[in-house]
Amino acid sequence: MTAPDKLSYEYVVLRCVPRVDREEFLNVGVVLHCQAAGFLRAAWHVDRDRLRALDARIDLDQVCEALEFVEGVCAGDERAGAAAGAPVSQRFGFLKAPRSTVLQPGPVHGGVTADPGRQLERLLEQLVG
Repeated sequence: MTAPDKLSYEYVVLRCVPRVDREEFLNVGVVLHCQAAGFLRAAWHVDRDRLRALDARIDLDQVCEALEFVEGVCAGDERAGAAAGAPVSQRFGFLKAPRSTVLQPGPVHGGVTADPGRQLERLLEQLVG
């Protein structure tokens, strides 16, 4: 049982996998969902030099566009397509689903927090840098 001021949340780390065949990745973002607060947001940071070290040919603009798409789904922005129009929990389900593209979600993790927005910032600092 959590304290009354604590809310449970789930999150996934977004990984950039420039070459799926090599299975190397760099954490580039976090998506945090707190159902009790109706909260779904993404935060990200792309370290261009580190990604180029994994693959000099990576299209960094495409990676950033994919991350902006994730933000749009979180925000319910109609420009992000049908997924953005779904309820918050379904949008998180869409974003956490495994993919074999350059941008992949890691496993789902969870915790408790009094402030989902601040927790997202902490996770970004800790897991992405």
